[in-house]
Amino acid sequence: MVSGVRNTIRFLLNGALISLTDVPATQTLLDYLRLDKNLRGTKEGCAEGDCGACTVLVGRLSQGALVYEAVNACIRFVGSLDACHVVTIEHLKTKTGSLHPVQQAMLEHHGSQCGFCTPGIVMSLYGLWMGTPKPSVSEIEEALQGNLCRCTGYAPIVRAAQAVVANGDLEKDHLVAERAEISARLKELQDGCRVETGSGHDQMIVPANVDDLADILEATPDATLIAGSTDVGLWVTKLMREIAPVVFVGNLEGLQAIVEEEAGLTIGAGVTYTNAFGSIAKHFPHLTNFWKRIGGAQVRNMGTIGGNIANGSPIGDTPPALIALGATITLRKGKQRRVISLENYFVAYGSQDRAPGEFVESIHIPWLNDSDQHAVYKISKRRDEDISALCAAIKIHVADGAVDQAVVAFGGMAATPKRATKTEQALVGAAWDQNTIEAAVRALAEDFQPISDMRASAEYRMLAAQNLLRRFYLEASGETAQLTREVV
Repeated sequence: MVSGVRNTIRFLLNGALISLTDVPATQTLLDYLRLDKNLRGTKEGCAEGDCGACTVLVGRLSQGALVYEAVNACIRFVGSLDACHVVTIEHLKTKTGSLHPVQQAMLEHHGSQCGFCTPGIVMSLYGLWMGTPKPSVSEIEEALQGNLCRCTGYAPIVRAAQAVVANGDLEKDHLVAERAEISARLKELQDGCRVETGSGHDQMIVPANVDDLADILEATPDATLIAGSTDVGLWVTKLMREIAPVVFVGNLEGLQAIVEEEAGLTIGAGVTYTNAFGSIAKHFPHLTNFWKRIGGAQVRNMGTIGGNIANGSPIGDTPPALIALGATITLRKGKQRRVISLENYFVAYGSQDRAPGEFVESIHIPWLNDSDQHAVYKISKRRDEDISALCAAIKIHVADGAVDQAVVAFGGMAATPKRATKTEQALVGAAWDQNTIEAAVRALAEDFQPISDMRASAEYRMLAAQNLLRRFYLEASGETAQLTREVV
């Protein structure tokens, strides 16, 4: 049910209520902060969600609880902020003007040199401290994945974070005191209305709920759907593309459900990588380290599994893993739904089996059998916060010494995420031994003719893919000394 149509975007910025009636569909939060509000502490470095200099916190009510997450303001659109609370570096100072404990720790432990990246680092550490008051060193390092510093090196920054843990008192944080008030103010902003502003190349819509989204897309099938904007943001900041009319769906709790069923795990298309992590770690623990390598913390806080699938990128991280697991997706148009296997969703480069007005509503992942062997490997130039040059996902089942089921899927080897069917044929029915793996390695060259680009040459991709098959065999057959199965 929709309560009505509102023509303003309303959100809280630090302590102020912002109400905007004229919002360009492509206006980023970073540009709004710096150019419209003169809040220059938030920096522009890369303008593609990579360096973290623009990090701010965005809070939203989720199932009644106020949750804050670090996000990249450079690729976050203002239109996605309805009923949110945006916190910038300027809001951290105390009423007396003194430094926040996180800022003070950075100062005392020499965590800054040129200082350009420092505000983003402070916001990432504050977001971590707020959610995890006593983080471990590994949790601190993980929180800083999306913040690049070329000057300081990370040791003093980590020491600063540890000092906050040792000396700071979260309960006395002056920003914690305002949380109840902020929650009440955000609840008032949730009026159940659809938001519509602008027209033509500046038209944007925020649906009231999922049913409203379905109605909107039936009426406007050429609209660009934006959930986390970790990909679409770059269409604007790097490619200068026109994307309107835009429909923002990151606010829809109806797309954010995670349901554990007898047949498997069903994840709403709007679930972020961060919010999915608990269920993935619980039911597919071998994917834990792989999951942590999807972007940086800010990207995982914004990016959604449904968006990663819907975009159809050949180098998206999740599709190979989900294809190997036998995932299906539910597509919805109006009131009609259809379920297809994930592997069949990808048709060709830039083309997916999705009709005009249709959208990905959920992803279903069957449980692994106890005897299934499944692994996912990611090859990238930089270990953290980097795009895959190659991603491999393999699942096999061995019975009586022979392979009776095999799924081998790759990203980065073709124009779409794709199964290696010739390779699978070389495995199924054959003895589970070194000779079979070498036959599968040879068959891989029949499945793919990879390209050379800035991330890797065709020769490197093929050799790496073949070696990952060998690695999987060695790990699955127990012939290696505890090699990690999740990542390379």
